[in-house]
Amino acid sequence: MPVPNPAAIEFLRTRRSRPAKALTLPIPTTDELAALLDMAARSPDHGMLAPWRFVVAGPETMPRLAALAEERAIALNLDVEKRAKGRAQFDLGHLAVIVVASPKPSDKIPQIEQTLSAGAVCLSLVNAALASGWGAAWITGWVSHDAGFGAGIGLAGEEWIAGIVHIGTETATPPERPRPDVAALTTRLAP
Repeated sequence: MPVPNPAAIEFLRTRRSRPAKALTLPIPTTDELAALLDMAARSPDHGMLAPWRFVVAGPETMPRLAALAEERAIALNLDVEKRAKGRAQFDLGHLAVIVVASPKPSDKIPQIEQTLSAGAVCLSLVNAALASGWGAAWITGWVSHDAGFGAGIGLAGEEWIAGIVHIGTETATPPERPRPDVAALTTRLAP
C-alpha cells in the first residue's frame, strides 16, 4: 500500500503561483537559491541530458534586463502596452531565474521530450520556491520568445527561454482563481 505524504498532498492541492509584480525583498540568499535550483533539477529528464540550464538575474542585473527588453520592444516595433509589460517584470523584479531550454543532440531522446523536461524544471522551481516559503511566478510572454532578448543574455543559437521564474517575498496572498473542470477534461479508455 502506498504511504501518503499529507503535507505534500495539501501543498499540491492548494499551490498557487504569486503574481511577479507582488514579489518584493527579501529574496533567497545565494545558498537558499542553490537549494531551490537543486530541487528544480530533480525534474524528469529522459536520458539524463539536462536539456536546460539556469541564468540567474539578481537585483543588480534587473535594470540591464529592463533596458534590454525596452530595446528589443523598439526593434520589434511593439506597441506601448507590450513594451511596458515586457520591461515591467524587470523594473519591478528583484530575482529572476531564467530557465533556458538547451537541447542536446540525441538519437534516442526527441526534442519534444527535452522541451517537456525544460517545462518541468520551470514548474519544479516554482514549487520548490513556494514550498520553501517564498513567492514565485513562472512568466513567459514576448520577452521569453524573442531570440534577440535571448542573445542579449548569452543564449546560443539553438537555446531558447522556457520561462522566467521570479522569486521573492509575497506581499499579499492572491485570491483563488477558477480551476479547470478536470472531469470534463478526462477521458477513460474502454477495455
